[in-house]
Amino acid sequence: RLHGIPPSSVKNPDVKLKLYPRLSFTISIKGDIGMDYKIVEKESFKVIGKSIETKEMSPDISKLWLDIWQDGTGDKLCSLAPEMPMLGICYDVKDDETMKYMIGVESSASDTELTELVIPKSTWAVFESTGPMPTAIQEVWKLIYSEFFPQGIYKHTGAPELEVYPDGDTQSQDYRCEVWIPVVKT
Repeated sequence: RLHGIPPSSVKNPDVKLKLYPRLSFTISIKGDIGMDYKIVEKESFKVIGKSIETKEMSPDISKLWLDIWQDGTGDKLCSLAPEMPMLGICYDVKDDETMKYMIGVESSASDTELTELVIPKSTWAVFESTGPMPTAIQEVWKLIYSEFFPQGIYKHTGAPELEVYPDGDTQSQDYRCEVWIPVVKT
């Protein structure tokens, strides 16, 4: 009855039988990793940098980081804002997951070869990332969207998101950077 044929037909090579895999259970535990964050208020500010259009989590972003140091843009940005950390900025995110990604610095300078963007005054949820780039920060991004936002305490405002990269060895196990997400309390 299970296969819809009589037992005598099982040996017939044209007969199709059903296989039911052994039952198994998977338990998924979420919320076992603590997420430290702080809330920061910041006035609007201008950034200047090099921008591309890409997809979220695309290898194009890592390539852009390599390119800015090879073509001299990274050094130029550092000279425009020597005391400021480098920023990775996600903005103009569309429904099809395309977005613009800029590597820049906070600066009032202007340069016709670079993109300028004004980041609006916002309330930010700031998350720390520790470990080698880009793996460590990608894990923080995953936790923000799988653990932080589902709590329902804050929602994204739609303003640009920031990755804040201070000087240091980005491949070190103890390299620290931050993800800044613009939020409003629900």
